[in-house]
Amino acid sequence: MFFFFTCGTHTFNSQLKGAEHITVQCQNCGNFSGRVMKRWEWFTFCFVPIIPFSLKPYKEVGCHICNFWQDIKYRPDVQQQMQGAGGGQPAVMMGGNGQGAPPSGVPQYK
Repeated sequence: MFFFFTCGTHTFNSQLKGAEHITVQCQNCGNFSGRVMKRWEWFTFCFVPIIPFSLKPYKEVGCHICNFWQDIKYRPDVQQQMQGAGGGQPAVMMGGNGQGAPPSGVPQYK
């Protein structure tokens, strides 16, 4: 007689309440595709969630392009937008790869 049991993990993702419309820059790849998400990872037995890996869900910024996740406590720009200080303004670019003035001595072509 043979019994086959499957064990594994499953992560439940949903957008964080109050931050559904916030999109920020990913600090890994630089794309403006970071969303504020609530993630909760569970141990599963026969595809049924049994035991959570943490007591509370994680509140993170996730990028769907590079699959990078970062806790919102390390993102002051997200915290400001969640508190209402954002006012619909675009997020501040952290990487420094934005378009600025060209260096001096470089010819301008039009």
